[in-house]
Amino acid sequence: MLEDNAKRFIVSYNQIDQSLRNQYDLSKSSSYTEIIRKASRLNAFVKKYEDELIDYGRLRNAIVHSFNENMVIAEPHLDVVEEYERLAKAICMPPLAINTVCNKNIKTVNHDMKLKDVIENIYKSGNSNWPVYKDNMLIGVANSRKLIKEIGKKIYEKQDLNEYLENTNIEDAISNFGEDNYYTIANKNVTLDKILQLFSENRKLSLIIITETGSLLEQPIGVVAIADIMDVNKILDNY
Repeated sequence: MLEDNAKRFIVSYNQIDQSLRNQYDLSKSSSYTEIIRKASRLNAFVKKYEDELIDYGRLRNAIVHSFNENMVIAEPHLDVVEEYERLAKAICMPPLAINTVCNKNIKTVNHDMKLKDVIENIYKSGNSNWPVYKDNMLIGVANSRKLIKEIGKKIYEKQDLNEYLENTNIEDAISNFGEDNYYTIANKNVTLDKILQLFSENRKLSLIIITETGSLLEQPIGVVAIADIMDVNKILDNY
């Protein structure tokens, strides 16, 4: 019989190994260390704990006999077991963004709202990103930093700022934002580790809009902003 700590440790090892293979369709012939290395390129949480996970893999080999997993040759400390179990839970059953860090008090604007009114709403609400809809379809995000840049450009060009603010629709304003991919869309099942990965892959990303199925034709049920990253990490680290 495996000792309690060793048994718990091996369970976590197997859970992580199997979960990452399934999540990323990794080869059955790959070793645990290879699995961690490959998954770290696809999962920001695994990347954060890559060295620890590999060390725990080596510890697993020190705990059990090479040819008999039921033959314990070492017993891990309880704090090591508990930390490995925490990592296994976050990797195998990560929390959903919609149930944790997601902001459900979403402000949206119609495409024909005047720029002046949008900026006033941003100021009053404190929300820096407002999804813009046209005929019930998401066409962009009114991002405060990008809007300030556009306004600064008009000032530099000596244009009449009041006229610009009062006569420009938000659709026309955001059409000048370019192709920065500063927002993206995800479905209601997006997990916090996936949120981390999306922000890690795109340093220009400011907002993740969550809808029921991840469709542009659906109203948002929540958003996660770049400012929420610290909370995402804190939740995962204490999960």
